[in-house]
Amino acid sequence: MEGWLVNHKRVERIWRQEGLKVPKRHRKRRRLWLNDGSCIRLRPTHKDHVWSYDFVAERTTDGRKVRMLNIIDEFTRECLAIRVDRHIEAVDVIETLKDLFINRGLPEYIRSDNGPEFIAEIIRDWLKDLNVTPTYIEPGSPWENGYIESFNGKFRNELLNGEIFDTITEARVLTERWRKHYNTKRPHSSLGYRPPAPETFYQLQLASA
Repeated sequence: MEGWLVNHKRVERIWRQEGLKVPKRHRKRRRLWLNDGSCIRLRPTHKDHVWSYDFVAERTTDGRKVRMLNIIDEFTRECLAIRVDRHIEAVDVIETLKDLFINRGLPEYIRSDNGPEFIAEIIRDWLKDLNVTPTYIEPGSPWENGYIESFNGKFRNELLNGEIFDTITEARVLTERWRKHYNTKRPHSSLGYRPPAPETFYQLQLASA
């Protein structure tokens, strides 16, 4: 962000010296196919075109389960919300989406896997009434939901793997702090090493007496 350039090989060498994990290179896929041979990849072309959401699981130190609902805009890469709770059901998903729809507007599509919270009749009917089209990936094909899967990986590597949560409140505070940093500070290679939603400051001009 400050214009400092460095060779990626040098960065990887420093990572290895510090014992950090160097991401493995993956072969690119040309297209994704359904069982009938038809291509289903829906590429986001503008803001609020395609959102996606998914769950991540974690535990507090007492062994109790924590569920985290991550919602992103696939085009801007912005993390719109991370809901943290012990249990999250379809009505809770609707409540989280409702707040986003009111504050941000409606997406055209929302992509997810076939989890029971996402395919429940109550949420399908609610999205249909709002003219938001749910798009479901093929069962057992997480690569068809690549944007949110990539986000979940960064979320786990950069936050969950390095934090111990004693309470649900602590988990909520730390995840929201990380979400804001992810959106406003963290550089993204797909965005030219800029954050999805950088903070903007306006200088106020006081009227002279």
